[in-house]
Amino acid sequence: MSERGNLHIRGRVPTGPDPDADIRDELWVVDGRITFERPRGPLETTTVEGWVLPGLVDAHCHVGLDAHGAVDEATSEKQALTDRDAGALLVRDAGSPADTRWIDDREDLPRIIRAGRHIARTRRYIRNYAHEIEPGDLVAFVRREARRGDGWVKLVGDWIDRERGDLAPCWPRTEVAAAIAAAHEEGARVTAHCFAEDSLRDLVEAGIDCVEHATGLTEETIPLFAERGVAIVPTLVNIATFPRLAAGGEAKFPRWADHLRRLHERRYDTVRAAYDAGIPVFAGTDAGGSLAHGLVAEEVAELVTAGIPAPAALSAATWAARAWLGRPGLEEGAPADLVVYGEDPRADVRVLAAPRRVVLRGRVVR
Repeated sequence: MSERGNLHIRGRVPTGPDPDADIRDELWVVDGRITFERPRGPLETTTVEGWVLPGLVDAHCHVGLDAHGAVDEATSEKQALTDRDAGALLVRDAGSPADTRWIDDREDLPRIIRAGRHIARTRRYIRNYAHEIEPGDLVAFVRREARRGDGWVKLVGDWIDRERGDLAPCWPRTEVAAAIAAAHEEGARVTAHCFAEDSLRDLVEAGIDCVEHATGLTEETIPLFAERGVAIVPTLVNIATFPRLAAGGEAKFPRWADHLRRLHERRYDTVRAAYDAGIPVFAGTDAGGSLAHGLVAEEVAELVTAGIPAPAALSAATWAARAWLGRPGLEEGAPADLVVYGEDPRADVRVLAAPRRVVLRGRVVR
């Protein structure tokens, strides 16, 4: 880990994602914080040059989790470092059974906003991931995880029902409405894993704040999301795995496999329709579990492939995402969490895959 020093960053510092946004020529990092005012008097600095963005946001990530459940601290550290080196300096951890609070004491690791542990229906989610409970216990567990997390709670809204042989909602509407109200009383927002169509209306009308994946959005539910201002995090790099998942489970659950393939086939149209309707869309990878960390640049590129304009896709992982999560960007006095690139990421989001420098808490860490 490098020592914290004073930095002079020269080049291009956009104030927003749009091509016509104002651009500053430089900024300084003094005592770990950003300033646009030239420091007075002699100041020893290290100069860094390039295009500067706020530290990227992975709004759906799982530090402390692999395909089998919670991992040890060494593995969690490796995951966090991989995200950091990809430029993801702010992570919304969308559910983990591991205690990763120790990461908050590490100045070389990304900042994490935790959603506590997943809350799922009994035998209706991946083994060792979630609190597996019945509807009568949902309110109590939501209150518990709201207090354990950093302002978010994560529900598993749908999963395969083995008797039905397909995806199905996990919670009765009455219980989920009471649970979301309880989370809001605790000062937490609620998000839910949802692949299919059937759970979405109940969750939105119950007051949910965000839906992960949201592959089941339709012409009927998209206007409802837009009206209520419910955000989505599409995790397109994860949805790309649906054909493989379908092939692996087709013999036992052919209806489910066919459903996954249909959701996958229309994924780009779904995301573009959501964006066009005014639904807030944010970049998240679903790293952890069986998916690699460090894929935030690929996710932004996938949003562009889906038809979201490049400036909006970029903002979904920078300015807009930070505002949504209540964290500053490149502002006077803000903590110096930023990424420097050799070319303009606003012109081509693929530039995000090759950060020149990563600055975290005022230190050059990469």
